Amino acid sequence: MPHHHSAHPLLRLLGYTRRHRLRVASATAFSVLNKIFDLAPPALIGAAVDIVVQREESFIASLGVTDTRDQLTVLAGLTLIIWFFESVFEYVHRVLWRNLAQTVEHELRIDAYAHVQNLDLAYYEDQSTGGLMSILNDDINQLERFLDVGANDLIQVATTVLVIGGLFIAAAPGVAWMALIPIPIIVYGSVWFQRKLTPRYAAVREQVGLLNSQLANNLGGIATIKSFTAEAHEIERISRLSAEYRERNRAAIALSSAFSPLIRMVIVMGFIAILVFGGRLALDGSLNVGVYSVMIFMTQRLLWPLTRLGETFDLYQRAMASTTRVLDLLAIEPQIADGGEPLPVHSVRGEVAFEKVGFTYGNGQEVIRGLSLHIPAGDTVAIVGATGAGKSTVIKLLLRFYDVQQGRITLDGRDIRSINLADLRAAIGLVSQDVFLFHGTVRENIAYGTFAATDEQIIAAARVAEAHDFIMQLPQGYDTIVGERGQKLSGGQRQRISIARAILKDPPVLILDEATSSVDNETEAAIQRSLERITVNRTTIVIAHRLSTIRNADRIFVLEDGQLREQGRHEDLVAAGGIYATLWRVQTGERLRMAGD
Repeated sequence: MPHHHSAHPLLRLLGYTRRHRLRVASATAFSVLNKIFDLAPPALIGAAVDIVVQREESFIASLGVTDTRDQLTVLAGLTLIIWFFESVFEYVHRVLWRNLAQTVEHELRIDAYAHVQNLDLAYYEDQSTGGLMSILNDDINQLERFLDVGANDLIQVATTVLVIGGLFIAAAPGVAWMALIPIPIIVYGSVWFQRKLTPRYAAVREQVGLLNSQLANNLGGIATIKSFTAEAHEIERISRLSAEYRERNRAAIALSSAFSPLIRMVIVMGFIAILVFGGRLALDGSLNVGVYSVMIFMTQRLLWPLTRLGETFDLYQRAMASTTRVLDLLAIEPQIADGGEPLPVHSVRGEVAFEKVGFTYGNGQEVIRGLSLHIPAGDTVAIVGATGAGKSTVIKLLLRFYDVQQGRITLDGRDIRSINLADLRAAIGLVSQDVFLFHGTVRENIAYGTFAATDEQIIAAARVAEAHDFIMQLPQGYDTIVGERGQKLSGGQRQRISIARAILKDPPVLILDEATSSVDNETEAAIQRSLERITVNRTTIVIAHRLSTIRNADRIFVLEDGQLREQGRHEDLVAAGGIYATLWRVQTGERLRMAGD
């Protein structure tokens, strides 16, 4: 963990809410005012007792109102005013805190999401979607709950202690200390509880992440679960995770629930002390009866809210565990630094070169070693090789999903690490084998990334991709909702929508990653025709399984174990009798055998 994580989560959170300083200050002010007015009624009771007992010598009489009935009227008027203000301030502080909670929640969620979106793909390979969901959802909601209620509670408890403590010491210093003794004990006890609870709540948050990631995973793989009739197995698995979540919560609950009862026992001591010793003073006549009655009420008012500290601290602890998770996520630095130089897309010629590139994944698996390729602008080239030869990694490096560890990759002679990331990726169109369609209409999916496209442009792109005809046959044409991940379309249809998406983007460099590996022959032929149209005047890199699809490439690179073993045109490579020739023989041999069946 970086060093700044040693800072207390509350300080980190305050640092985060700095831009709302005024709102926090005004909400706090209204909380304090509300509490001060809330503490007035016991003083009013004391004044009433004082009038009845002292009559013409009462406190109010000293203000110049001698008639006892008038004194009561004055008291009634004061009471009305005080209760009115208490209510007004309560309304204001609630509205302020709640809206502040919503605002901070919204900003934190958007910041966290934007930050996660900027992290590298490598980060996602170690993370589960569900775990991230639980931070972006649960943890941020937990924080909102604390700001909603907890912050106000803490402020009001502190106000109570300060106001009443001050009054006591002024009114009856001889007895006041008895009421105040429990306070340090309670505060110390609370801090001790805190320390014990912190690791337990951290464990709870961690478990909810595991539970969410398994749920997300299962909902995504529901078809597989059903086809292998593994429902019972999955219920068992979710049940185990959920039970562990319950257990971890139980450990926290056992501790946090003991808090209030223990505090109550400490409080009663202070209460009894005032009752007995204050009573003796009142009987001796050395303590005003009104003051004595106020003290008894006030002791209860002073110490009672402290029992609620249990719940408040509980909310607070949960919020801090969540804050830590959210802020730790925000503290992760993206590994891929954005190059500064702009690259206008229309000026890209599309010449790509790999110069002695080496790359190893985080798990130590070396996939590319000393790879040098030169792809002239406007050429169509193919990269072939057995599974695991590093073909897809070449693409990820070109898009800078990962950075090369040795050598460099250039576009038009410029190191891609020096180019603005957004510009680099705008210049490259990717059609990959696993097409991702977003929940939305066909039209939205084709225009994804080129959001400003007109309907004419979208339809033109779909025609080139030979997708227009099947789209028109869908129930609502271009307005048909494709469903999450596009389950409602066939593999070939999804592939053609993704090709239309790339055509609309019109990038100077087009990458086709295994674009025809999982489609039928008819679709393959359609895709081949569209590819012939769209490869004109742009650099195209095809990663191919089926060699028949790349016979006409300007150059074919053959990879094995992350190294370049052969390169040349199809005819020359077949004649050379090396790796490519073997692959070709296997694939055409299979074709001939199938034809002869």
